[in-house]
Amino acid sequence: MGAFDAFDLTGRTAFITGASRGIGRAIAVAYAAAGADVALVSRSEESLAEVAKEVSALGRAAHVIPCDVTDREAVAAAVQTGIEALGHIDIVVNNAGGSNFMAEFKDLRLSGWDKLMRLNLDSAMMVCHTVAPHLLGRGSGSVINVVSVGALASPFLAAYGAAKAAVVALTKTLAIEWARSGVRVNALGPGWTATDLNRNLWEDAELSASTIRNVPMGRWGTSEEMAYPALFLASDASAYMTGQVIFVDGGVTAAPGA
Repeated sequence: MGAFDAFDLTGRTAFITGASRGIGRAIAVAYAAAGADVALVSRSEESLAEVAKEVSALGRAAHVIPCDVTDREAVAAAVQTGIEALGHIDIVVNNAGGSNFMAEFKDLRLSGWDKLMRLNLDSAMMVCHTVAPHLLGRGSGSVINVVSVGALASPFLAAYGAAKAAVVALTKTLAIEWARSGVRVNALGPGWTATDLNRNLWEDAELSASTIRNVPMGRWGTSEEMAYPALFLASDASAYMTGQVIFVDGGVTAAPGA
């Protein structure tokens, strides 16, 4: 096998949540370009259809699976649909997540805490729990949980940061439990990445500068810059890696006190 053949995903399949836009969309396209067929999961069927067109243009199969990942029964059905559509699942990317508000912890509504826990922690847990018998039964697979630098500390985003930190703990736990069964579990931790979800920040020059003032590289990341490390984690290039968190953050976590 040549050095770059290790990144080849030909013949493999991927189940990707939050695939309709941003990082999830970029990961889906990168996997297809590397040869994988994909199951695209998100609430927006219309947006998923657009991603499916991109995947199809690359000559790979794309299966659109609308799903609310905070609904346990919907997640179970989506995973089963993905297995049936793809034949089997090799790669799982738990990318769905985010936060639609910022607040000091003392002002945080507990209903908001619950909502973000369901979206950012419970969704990943439910996908992993549902797909576990399939992956462990096959004796192979790579699970990539998308977390955030916010898992280390997240002022004004306490619920989001706490949820992502819990996903890191879940990642490491499953990595140990599943290692001897041939299933790897790692996490990808993006830093400030310019996506539709935070367009209000990076399109405003003043807000943008304030947001990334502590980023050593001095700029926002792109969705594609998150997709390529996700390709590494999905492929044989990372065959001896499990239980790790790769932060792709322009140097934020390298800074003193990070």
